[in-house]
Amino acid sequence: MSYVGETLSNLLNQTAFFNLSVGNYVMIAVACVFLYLAIKKGYEPLLLVPIAFGMLLVNIYPDIIASPEETSNGVGGLLYYFYSLDEWSILPSLIFMGVGAMTDFGPLIANPISFLLGAAAQVGIFTAYLLAILLGFNDEAAAAVSIIGGADGPTSIFLAGKLGQSALMGPIAVAAYSYMSLVPIIQPPIMRFFTTKEERAIKMAQLRPVSKLEKILFPIIVTIIVCLILPTTAPLVGMLMLGNLFRESGVVHQLTETASNALMYIVVILLGTSVGASTSAEAFLNVSTLKIVLLGLIAFIFGTAGGVLFGKLLCHLTHGKINPLIGSAGVSAVPMAARVSQKVGAEEDPTNFLLMHAMGPNVAGVIGTAVAAGVFMAIFGV
Repeated sequence: MSYVGETLSNLLNQTAFFNLSVGNYVMIAVACVFLYLAIKKGYEPLLLVPIAFGMLLVNIYPDIIASPEETSNGVGGLLYYFYSLDEWSILPSLIFMGVGAMTDFGPLIANPISFLLGAAAQVGIFTAYLLAILLGFNDEAAAAVSIIGGADGPTSIFLAGKLGQSALMGPIAVAAYSYMSLVPIIQPPIMRFFTTKEERAIKMAQLRPVSKLEKILFPIIVTIIVCLILPTTAPLVGMLMLGNLFRESGVVHQLTETASNALMYIVVILLGTSVGASTSAEAFLNVSTLKIVLLGLIAFIFGTAGGVLFGKLLCHLTHGKINPLIGSAGVSAVPMAARVSQKVGAEEDPTNFLLMHAMGPNVAGVIGTAVAAGVFMAIFGV
């Protein structure tokens, strides 16, 4: 009888109920909120569902991300190996290849001024960098946090890993992906605040046709120029352009299909769950996380405002030929930010179609955020 009682007692003590802290239950609740937003509200479900579920798992069973040194048999937890691929910058780079394979760079090629709008939206990154230093982060940590302003989760993870900020990677990634999913909520009020009704209703001339040769040469030329100037951007810019070259060359349909579908979704699963698993209560529930979330929001607001204000300047210089709303798409949340530009413009005039015009700054923002990350790596000698 004592044997049975002891066995039952051991089994009971092994349940998570006896091993979780209050913080773990808070994070479980946060994970459930994220799942609700992803499933019910449709906020970036491809990202939020795996992130939220990884968050759920690690706060119920922390050993799922334990390193080999922390386990009795020398074998790490399942998500530890997924997370290692984040730290080694493998998964973010593969995400970029998938994005390149799915993206048409034609609007950017047809309207090169989009590069300036994409660059202007990066002001949020450098604003957040200065604020992060004022809030007590060291230089490398401030740089890793500030890149959230580009609304680019893979680049945020990539830079945090390169700058040795693994301890902050979870909060940074969750903040970046959260703000990416909230683009339709955060951006429109800022866009309306900085523009007039007349500016929002501006119709832009149809983009010129882009030849196949231009589309093939673009990723090659961008890779050569950007990577010669900032070699550290090669993993991101190089993979982005390789994926796009697959798409535009027209001779590797199988590679294009794999990069933009099967491989892309496999990587999203691995990256999402591992990022979520880095948000244990001990790592996430602290003052630094609150600072990161706040700085990310500030960076995102400044990035959106910077793009819109530069769009207003171009609108003035071109005598009303450019709708300032497309500047907000300079943050690199592709293609959601471009869709928001279209939506806000259509509110003033349902016949106004800004989507393709906004895709130029949107794609430029992806490149711009990668370049900003390269600048930080060059500054810190990574």
